[in-house]
Amino acid sequence: MRLVILGGGESGVGTAILGKKKGYDVFVSDFGKIKENYKEVLTINKIAWEDEKHTEELILNADVVMKSPGIPEKSPIVKKLVEKNIPVISEIEFAAPFTTATTIGITGSNGKTTTTLLTYHLLKQGGLNVGLAGNIGKSFAWQVAENKHDCYVLELSSFQLDGIINYKPDIAVLLNISPDHLDRYNYDYNLYIDSKFRITMNQTADDYFIYDQDDATISNWLANHQIKANKVPFSLVNQIDEGGSVTENNEINIKLNEDNFIMPINKLALEGKHNVKNTMAATTVAQLMNIRKATIRESLTNFQGAEHRLEKVLKINNVQYINDSKATNVNATFFALDSMITPTVWIVGGVDKGNDYDELMALVREKVKGIICLGVDNKKLADKFEGLVDMFVETTSMSEAVKIANKMAEKGDTVLLSPACASFDLFENYEDRGRQFKQAVQNL
Repeated sequence: MRLVILGGGESGVGTAILGKKKGYDVFVSDFGKIKENYKEVLTINKIAWEDEKHTEELILNADVVMKSPGIPEKSPIVKKLVEKNIPVISEIEFAAPFTTATTIGITGSNGKTTTTLLTYHLLKQGGLNVGLAGNIGKSFAWQVAENKHDCYVLELSSFQLDGIINYKPDIAVLLNISPDHLDRYNYDYNLYIDSKFRITMNQTADDYFIYDQDDATISNWLANHQIKANKVPFSLVNQIDEGGSVTENNEINIKLNEDNFIMPINKLALEGKHNVKNTMAATTVAQLMNIRKATIRESLTNFQGAEHRLEKVLKINNVQYINDSKATNVNATFFALDSMITPTVWIVGGVDKGNDYDELMALVREKVKGIICLGVDNKKLADKFEGLVDMFVETTSMSEAVKIANKMAEKGDTVLLSPACASFDLFENYEDRGRQFKQAVQNL
């Protein structure tokens, strides 16, 4: 069986290692440049590879192709594979049959990384032999090849879910759905929604589907489609018989099989309404995995949040600087602005993915005193927000953006980097953008 892998990054190299171990004839092809450390791994393992090109005669003879999530379906080589009816799958789909481990799949437009890290933290503190993979951490396929773990917490993007055929998580979590990556879905929101729900399409009556009951998009889809898994909702507004809700005393209450887990919200390490939901989702998983309540409680108080997600960087002259570079869509920035409790200088901008900024208008009027646009093309942001705030500045440099923010902010204010856009105009990725922000703040 010939396994061709498109993309020589973490997921591609991990899949190559697993494929080689399972007896496949493996070939890795990357249209960009493969990093030196990955080239070394492929060479040591005697795996054939190429970069900066796709040689068609070495690719179109595949029995199966694993495509990295960053490569769009529209790319010419993928189109040719589809025309030849060669299966094009994701790393998760390829690796899953080679492990008997329990898998917890977590998706959503926002909060995936935080919830995945928190779930992993709860299970690890509970003594389980657990791996962390998907969009985060070491490649799932690589870990399966090394046969390390009894269960895995997987952060799953819509792109990874598009590449599954038979994979099903034992526990699926769908946090929320809001317009994102629409450029990859022909600007059709329904295609993106269907993509997210692929997480539950192969689940059976033995599996669990945890979801946000307050999310209108999720509720509408569930009203019109049947799923086989046991539905376990969570909500900030409704009391739920089987699932997560908030008590009158401002506690989270997870009810499962007539068993209650209760904890005051003010004791949680993560702040903000959206993080109450993320915490309820992760705690529900921990309950289903039979982690002791005392362990869950302790773990929810000592959890360190995800880097680049509402990350408190420094307080300088009583101004708090917050790095939310991972907010690459409007909905994520909505959560960030909603959780601000002091006047805010907002750094926003980047590559617009078809954003609709209308839902931010009320929050900007209420919370934002100044806007700094950090992007190559800021026209859409300027048209929408320039008249709403006292100070509106455009720049193409992170160090300059932070210096301007420092001048705008007064004692007691917050400077928030929450771009609502992708980063590729000025930065390698959102991590690079977040690191540059933190460096610029430290240089003040």
